[in-house]
Amino acid sequence: MVFVGIDWAEKHHDVCIIDKEGTILAKGRVVDGVEGIARLHAMVADHIEEPEEAIVGIETDRGLLVGALLAAGYEVFAINPLSANRYRDRHSTSGAKSDPGDAKLLADIVRTDRHNHRQVAGDSELAEAIKLLARTHQSFVWQRQRYVNRLRSTLREFYPQALEAFGTDLSFMDAVAILSIAPTPDLGRRLSRSKIASALKKGGRQKNIQARAEKIQDALRSTQLQAAPKVTGAYGTVTSSLVRLIAGLHDQIEELEQELESSFEDHPDAKILRSLPGLGTVLGARVLAEFGDDRTRYADARSRRNYAGTSPITRASGTRRVVLARFARNERLFNACYLWAFASLTASPPARAYYDRQRSRGKTHNQALRALANRLVAILHGCLRHGQTYDESVAWPADVQKAA
Repeated sequence: MVFVGIDWAEKHHDVCIIDKEGTILAKGRVVDGVEGIARLHAMVADHIEEPEEAIVGIETDRGLLVGALLAAGYEVFAINPLSANRYRDRHSTSGAKSDPGDAKLLADIVRTDRHNHRQVAGDSELAEAIKLLARTHQSFVWQRQRYVNRLRSTLREFYPQALEAFGTDLSFMDAVAILSIAPTPDLGRRLSRSKIASALKKGGRQKNIQARAEKIQDALRSTQLQAAPKVTGAYGTVTSSLVRLIAGLHDQIEELEQELESSFEDHPDAKILRSLPGLGTVLGARVLAEFGDDRTRYADARSRRNYAGTSPITRASGTRRVVLARFARNERLFNACYLWAFASLTASPPARAYYDRQRSRGKTHNQALRALANRLVAILHGCLRHGQTYDESVAWPADVQKAA
């Protein structure tokens, strides 16, 4: 058996191969791409007979390089860069660092401590596709919100009438439709009610068009403080740019959502995920994407909850003991589980009762939701393990009996 450390980069990767005693068998730098992976395979093949005898440590769990390593049959462990940095301090106190040194460090980690790290699972091709779509969809949603925040900040400086008309949520197509034709207060005051109604229709509104148009017109014609003409013109240009960006992201989010829903429904675990309270198509797809579908990845429910970041950590020293939220976690997965717990409050009476009990014990809203998310992740693990859809009487036996 050999242990391979790979310090990956964009154009090249440093490789170090060691044996069970830590003796360096081979080391070198390979280029990124087909030529480089072929040389890496040749370096490893000089010291083993079967690919299962090679254990690889690398600071990422995705990409073409990782895919090629898994396809070759190697055991691959994704080492968190923060963990690798802490290991570096064990080997050297000088603060020295180099790419070949990091490759040797990663090889040593999987030689001595791989049981403390996560093996890269062999998720299905469909799960990988869902993960890509779900992450891109979520990134676009976050990006749109950043532009909405910038737009709101801009309007506050010169166009308070627009904020009065549309409130704080400027991502709605009503706001985009009107601001695209009236990016300044002067243009807003000139809009007739019929033109506003026409813009609302083009933006997708189907109900209460006339009433909404009247309300928007009154707000846009309200008396407010004004900025200097040239400053207003500059702000108007910025507003137009931001509105176009928001509109473009809105369209792309809708297209991605349709593709995400289609891919998610094709997955065999979709029925189980959709059966849990609070999990719709998009949120269910995010949860599936981040957990993956390899049944061997999580040894038990505790492992799954630790990966989700919903389980707390304990810091104890002497007589002092503090329970804290887990900070080293998959943020995308934690965000999805948090939203899942929030949505379950109205979808499941036992989940609501569990949340209320946490609040009665002095927990804050966020702490109670984390605890609920932790419970839901354990329930999900049981459902996937047994291949069964959600059953409230099984998931919450005590709460269901009390309700009865």
